[in-house]
Amino acid sequence: MFTLYDTTLRDGTQREGMSLSVEDKVRIALRLDDLGIAYIEGGFPGSNPKDIEFFERAKTLKLTNAVISAFGTTCRKDTAAADDAGLQALLETGCAAICIFGKTWDVHVTETLQTTLDENVRMVRDSVAFLKAADRTVFFDAEHFFDGYKHNAAYALEVCRAAADAGADAVVLCDTNGGTLPHEVARIVAELSEVIPAPLGIHAHNDGACAVANSLVAVEAGCVHVQGTMNGYGERAGNADLTSIIPGLKLKMGIECVTDDQLRLLTEASHFVAETANISPYPQQPYVGASAFAHKGGVHASAAARLPEAYEHVEPATVGNLARVVVSELAGRASLVMKAQEMGITLSTGDEALTAVLDGIKEKEHRGYSFEAADASLEIMLRKAMGTHSPFFRLESFRCIMEKREDGRVMTEATIKVHVEGHRFIATAEGNGPVNALDRALRIAIGRFYPALEPIELTDFKVRVLDEKKGTGAVTRVLIESADGEKSWGTVGVSQNIIEASWEALVDSVEYGLSHPKQENPKP
Repeated sequence: MFTLYDTTLRDGTQREGMSLSVEDKVRIALRLDDLGIAYIEGGFPGSNPKDIEFFERAKTLKLTNAVISAFGTTCRKDTAAADDAGLQALLETGCAAICIFGKTWDVHVTETLQTTLDENVRMVRDSVAFLKAADRTVFFDAEHFFDGYKHNAAYALEVCRAAADAGADAVVLCDTNGGTLPHEVARIVAELSEVIPAPLGIHAHNDGACAVANSLVAVEAGCVHVQGTMNGYGERAGNADLTSIIPGLKLKMGIECVTDDQLRLLTEASHFVAETANISPYPQQPYVGASAFAHKGGVHASAAARLPEAYEHVEPATVGNLARVVVSELAGRASLVMKAQEMGITLSTGDEALTAVLDGIKEKEHRGYSFEAADASLEIMLRKAMGTHSPFFRLESFRCIMEKREDGRVMTEATIKVHVEGHRFIATAEGNGPVNALDRALRIAIGRFYPALEPIELTDFKVRVLDEKKGTGAVTRVLIESADGEKSWGTVGVSQNIIEASWEALVDSVEYGLSHPKQENPKP
């Protein structure tokens, strides 16, 4: 039986800057269960109170597919397994599955543990046997296995054999330093599959940029258990990325590790974990990234629409993703028509509006605009060219004043004058910067007319100087990311004046958000 083992909640949190609350862990565990993961490693109960609390919460979770696993180490040297506090803590979690790690590299045994090779074998054997006697599913993580095997194959094998003989449900071969290459993994796993009387697993790290490849070749060579993390989160360069491994196994290798319906949840699950961890999703991430099936070149994009399989290695929908056209100065008429269709706009290659928009895109990108991350600005541009865009307000003027006070505080005040439905309004607001102050003032002025503005918020703000040689007189591009709790969108503004560029992107953001209001009762 093939099993997927997720360690995002434990190994993934070793990533620099990543921290999950107990509630975060619970929410992620539920998503992983929906995804069809067989085992979810909840944490290390002997290391911190947060993980202990998670395991208490986990007892009440109603999981359909997954089993929660606790992680720990073998018993200490010169200590009987039954007397080891760490092993007792693992049992006290109540988890039906337990994963323990032990040393397989002789140098680590003698130098790190400072014990004998025989004692380390005893620690592994007795720990696995003790946990199996408690009626637990036990996975043995053979730490530093590949380095240990290359240094002293006989000893690494002896440790793994001890775990297998003691009843381990899988002996998991760990490339802990992440430097083993795929051809080495394939050879070593094939050798072990002939001599270890237990199912083999793989736990790869990405220091050599081979974690996913190593996981897949390990399966081809005989492993039936794969450990990894969502989005490859983990220490240093990360762990093997399950969002690439799962579709690789199912779509490329024919291994039914998840169902078709579960696979279609992959992109959503990837983004959910990223947002919960407060980490920006990586657009170029294989399978699940926003750019994974994006086509930019005009001829390329047009051909991809006619024959997708010639330009996409899998159908995007199988992993819950979408193919999309990226519009730039490279775009042809067919590319822009396809992009308009994505936006619900009907165009044909002969429309005059299409010519105007193409010319406008090329002219604007020459001035520094980029629409690749600003679909909302592009849609507004398209609708203006077609005469179907109705502005929600008209700007008369705005001004921003920044004041630095004696006590060190910096205050920014914005005043705007706008016309809405035949009425003139003046609004003033303070903010922690000119963009924030302008946003607040605009909301005061038009919010009474447009309740749909309430849930819209700016979630990201990026500034890029386009011609650094001109110093303070350089042209600046501003990208704004906005969201309403249901969807997100990007807008762009360009000017030599950073506040004007920001205002342009802000107006597009508001106009788009009001044109596509959040549903009052969205589908669950």
